[in-house]
Amino acid sequence: MNKLLLLAILISGVSQAQFFEEAKPTKIDTLKGSNTEFRNFWDVKKYDIVLEPNFEAKSIKGSNKISLTIEKDVLNPVFQIDLQSPMKADKITASFPIADKKVDGDFIFISTKKKFKKGEKYTIDIDYSGNPVIAKYAPWDGGWMFTKDKNGNPWMTAADEGIGASIWLPVKDIWSDEPDNGITFKIITPKDLVGVGNGKLIKEENLGDKKSWLWEVKSPINDYSIIPSIGKYVNFKDTFDGEKGKLDLDYWVLDYNLDKAKKQFEQVKPMMKAFEHWFGPYPFYEDSYKLVESPHLGMEHQSNVAYGNKYQNGYLGRDLSGTGIGLKWDYIIIHETGHEWFANNITAKDQADMWIHESFTTYSETLFVDYVFGKADGNKYLQGLRGNIQNDKPIIGTYGIRNEGSGDMYPKGANMIHTIRQVINNDEKFRQILRGLNKDFYHQTVTASQIQNYFSEKSGIDLKSIFDQYLTTIKIPTLEYKQNGNQLTYKWTNVVPNLKLPIRLADGQELKPTEEWQTATLKSPDELKVDANYYIFTKKINP
Repeated sequence: MNKLLLLAILISGVSQAQFFEEAKPTKIDTLKGSNTEFRNFWDVKKYDIVLEPNFEAKSIKGSNKISLTIEKDVLNPVFQIDLQSPMKADKITASFPIADKKVDGDFIFISTKKKFKKGEKYTIDIDYSGNPVIAKYAPWDGGWMFTKDKNGNPWMTAADEGIGASIWLPVKDIWSDEPDNGITFKIITPKDLVGVGNGKLIKEENLGDKKSWLWEVKSPINDYSIIPSIGKYVNFKDTFDGEKGKLDLDYWVLDYNLDKAKKQFEQVKPMMKAFEHWFGPYPFYEDSYKLVESPHLGMEHQSNVAYGNKYQNGYLGRDLSGTGIGLKWDYIIIHETGHEWFANNITAKDQADMWIHESFTTYSETLFVDYVFGKADGNKYLQGLRGNIQNDKPIIGTYGIRNEGSGDMYPKGANMIHTIRQVINNDEKFRQILRGLNKDFYHQTVTASQIQNYFSEKSGIDLKSIFDQYLTTIKIPTLEYKQNGNQLTYKWTNVVPNLKLPIRLADGQELKPTEEWQTATLKSPDELKVDANYYIFTKKINP
């Protein structure tokens, strides 16, 4: 399930059961989602991509030069390249002798008969063509879009976070291996259209009745972020004075939406100021920040954020928190840009840990509100998101098969982080942990345990059981209690064993519940009220 799926369900009213089905792992799932023997001996260093779409035929063609380094000594290995049917590899060459080439469904296996040594550098060149899968509900189902703008001009793009970049491009399609040295991306278009890619535009070239647009990304980039957008675009620019100097702000919108975009995109600078405060410098100064108008709602494509929120605040004009606060700002601008820190700077190694992307980024909305509108509004917005929690299945998915967990990774994951913030009980320390994550894991792929251990180490608090509670179960901690005046008896129920989650009451008094009954004397005989910033339930038991 792709980006913003939970939110799409909430808006469309589609039954969650249609989407959240239990995965049934197969050999194909393992080939797609695991670091198998065909992948674990080589590391991608760079992609040099050429793409030319054909609007009338709904087809694409191009090439990808894959530069790689051998990670360990290996004899006669087989390289796996991913390219999903019905796309075809027209030509495959390499800088090493190829013994055999085999296409098996969505995979290309390149056999060799030689010894490869650690540190050696090679290239694999693949020409590709075909009619890629067409997205029916982009960005949620994934695929290409061949549509028209309101003036009848061709408008093309893709979205493939869940389904994988190999839906159109031959790549090593696994989250744990990004091209360390970035990409070049040449997009060939009809002469009256514009091709927008990731990073910075370094060359435009007229080719008779066509035109080429060469883009360059210097940073590592996850495969699903590599996205072209082709349309009748116009460009306007700005700069942001940030923590690392001047950041180029680059905006590409349909020609008839220019005035709307100039007004709506004024939200970018205060957003950047808020996010740099909480998370540290924008992670891709060398590649710029970009918003590109898209025919779908939006996606967090690195240095190339897709924007389709129709130049209105909220989520297509709706406040997901139900508080009114979400109508003060453009959800897609804020949420998708938050992913530049969590998803693009820090990327999960396995799709099962997609919560690292979505939980932190959903919480970035709260932190943005906190910074711009005040902490009270931030807390109110976050608490309002709880109405979207389904508790249908665990947030962490199944490892090794490209399987993500529950859509609760958005609202429930954000509430987990907010609960941890209450446990730390020091906003400056919490802020430094977030900034430290983005500094210490800068441009890296990570595991869940790395993120969890970092929080525990830097906070000085063992937070493992809290992460386990909210990520691996559908149980919400429930404080059962009996009250007689100011005398309280209480314990945890519905929790993982030995949950270490201290809580504060609304008046600031702290409790440290366990699964055994305890007693405490309250500050007053008033009815027990827990600080609403903790995502827990309470249940009063009659004495």
